[in-house]
Amino acid sequence: MPGLPESHGTKPPRRGIYLLPNLFTTGALFAGFFAIVQAMNGRFEAAAVGIFVAMVLDGLDGRVARMTRTQSAFGAEYDSLSDMVSFGVAPALVMYSYTLKGMGKLGWLAAFVFCVGAALRLARFNTQIDIVDKRWFQGLPSPAAAALVAGFVWITVDNGVPRGDVSWLAWGLTIFAGVTMVTNLRYYSGKDINLRKSVPFVFVFLIALFFTLISVDPPVVLFMIFLAYALSGYVLSIVGFYRDHKAGDLPKAD
Repeated sequence: MPGLPESHGTKPPRRGIYLLPNLFTTGALFAGFFAIVQAMNGRFEAAAVGIFVAMVLDGLDGRVARMTRTQSAFGAEYDSLSDMVSFGVAPALVMYSYTLKGMGKLGWLAAFVFCVGAALRLARFNTQIDIVDKRWFQGLPSPAAAALVAGFVWITVDNGVPRGDVSWLAWGLTIFAGVTMVTNLRYYSGKDINLRKSVPFVFVFLIALFFTLISVDPPVVLFMIFLAYALSGYVLSIVGFYRDHKAGDLPKAD
């Protein structure tokens, strides 16, 4: 028809997505959903393992995307939504179903604090991704917080600890993880590690030692690792405060 642009009626070009990194993201999302389903069925050990699997897959998708140069805006958004399910909703529901449910309002409030903490942590990360030092995370990363909660569930189930005996401990740990995610504490990200560069031989030995320790008692070792990581932010903050205070007490030159 006259008066219409020549492009009228043509279909917009289709934009595809990169398959490889999004496969890992989908796997992480599936593992998080699997954890929720297993918690609803009372299989809490399987639920905890599902969260750890989601954490491993989530760590791989970003590195695979960077190594294969397949980063995309779609992948970033998809990864963020997957993280909210796997490391926000899933751990909160697993812990609530495991032991917080018997605490009434206090129980679901603690689960909600964790869930909203993960949501705020992810939103802040997405908005500050281009302006922060990539070597450090601001606040406890949501996968680490989820691993802390899942590790607690796994270690108590594996050792046959009655759920009712650890309700308050679980409540405090859930609140601690949720609040720590939204603090300004610094946590080492490990993003400055270049896998393409050669490393000293001792690093290979340490990696082998790490897997050996995990194989001895996975629930205990994993829980202790992520508990130490969660506390490391507070330790670094205290050390930094002490150094600043000590520097302020030094006499200034005229």
